[in-house]
Amino acid sequence: MIVTMKIENIPEAFSVTLRLKIITALVSSARTFKELREITQATQGNLSVQLTKLEEWGYLTSEKMIEKKKTKSTYTITEFGLQQFEAYVSLLQSVLQK
Repeated sequence: MIVTMKIENIPEAFSVTLRLKIITALVSSARTFKELREITQATQGNLSVQLTKLEEWGYLTSEKMIEKKKTKSTYTITEFGLQQFEAYVSLLQSVLQK
């Protein structure tokens, strides 16, 4: 399914730099919380808040497991998140080509 996006309707997921960094990092593969923190250089609290929002909006899913008595969270972009990201990139490309 091809999703088109208009500049006046850019979703909130792409309106904050940290959210955009998270989504971009997840396009290539699933990432742990620790990996996302290293990639984004965000504080633990801010990263946690943004991940929760993106999960609530359906852009990513999380899986929590116990490893060496510690909780390990892994995040994966959803099909919806990937479609929205592709539409966002297409929109940016169309703007740059004008």
